[in-house]
Amino acid sequence: MACVLPFSRLLPFSHRLRGTSICLLSLFLTYLCYCVLFPDSTVMLKSGDPTPSCQRADGAKRRLQKSLPCLLPLDARASGAEASRLRTDQRPSSNLHIVSNGTPSSPMSNLKFGNKKLPNAIIVGVKKGGTRAVLEFIRIHPDVRAAGTETHFFDRNYDRGLEWYRGLMPRTLESQITMEKTPSYFVTKETPQRISAMSQDTKLIVVVRDPVTRAISDYTQTLSKTPDLPSFQELAFRNQSLGIVDMSWNAIRIGLYALHLENWLRYFPLAQIHFVSGERLITDPAGELARVQDFLGLKRIVTDKHFYFNRTKGFPCLKKPESSGSPRCLGKSKGRTHVQIDRDAIEQLRDFYRPYNVRFYEMVGHDFKWE
Repeated sequence: MACVLPFSRLLPFSHRLRGTSICLLSLFLTYLCYCVLFPDSTVMLKSGDPTPSCQRADGAKRRLQKSLPCLLPLDARASGAEASRLRTDQRPSSNLHIVSNGTPSSPMSNLKFGNKKLPNAIIVGVKKGGTRAVLEFIRIHPDVRAAGTETHFFDRNYDRGLEWYRGLMPRTLESQITMEKTPSYFVTKETPQRISAMSQDTKLIVVVRDPVTRAISDYTQTLSKTPDLPSFQELAFRNQSLGIVDMSWNAIRIGLYALHLENWLRYFPLAQIHFVSGERLITDPAGELARVQDFLGLKRIVTDKHFYFNRTKGFPCLKKPESSGSPRCLGKSKGRTHVQIDRDAIEQLRDFYRPYNVRFYEMVGHDFKWE
């Protein structure tokens, strides 16, 4: 009422209003004075609005603080008990959390979005074909999330169950594809049936490479870990003078692509399996990734602008992102120099693989030109 007195004195007596009118005018002028003196008061919502208030006042002339739910889109806000917990956990003294390295980070960085889903696509093989490169290249795509390590669920850990497997997957949004890669799947007899039991719609990617070159690469990797390994020829042949190849040696057996593919085609149609050329992945990574993106139903975002050829490694690398100081190349185990193998042994292996290669070309409808 104190705010009303000066106004009432300014009015001539003959124009002063009577009882009820004076009360209404006094209330209105009092409200105006209150708004001027306390501009930071609580912003009220309509009684029927279920959205929590996005501003609050901790007293006169204090800064407004935005509550955490207001930073999120409406469909991502927590509800019920979760929303109550988030509000309780907020601390008015600071909006930052301290991460393990001592660097402050926003509370938003600690929130988890999306769900863990079983994979929509799996890179099932082959070992030393270029599976790691395909995974690293395709995960540049914003609509792809992939498990970082080989899960070996369908060949070694199947008894742990699908929920264990799901727990290894990254969180993805509804529009994103979940992927994993385990190269040994392609040569494991039980794997096709097990993946089909999980989902018959799973898309499969197989990275294939000249089986002779692949076998030498496989041996080179094993030799780096086991220096006292017998020679390549000793392992590859039962009798080299007669040209009898030891098909029981895993490095040789993996390259029998046609035999392994027959097993997969019992459970999946050929249209659901995409074959990547390990050779073209080196000479034209953008072209191979374009076909992978088409197969997965993705927009072609990963292009030649993402790659450059590293002459030292003899392999394409990813160009450095703007936020990074160096380009991304595959690990030291990728692109290593192969062990030198006797030329006669290589020709004997080519003769051995030739009928299997021709059969594989016919099955997939593509000539990989390994001869």
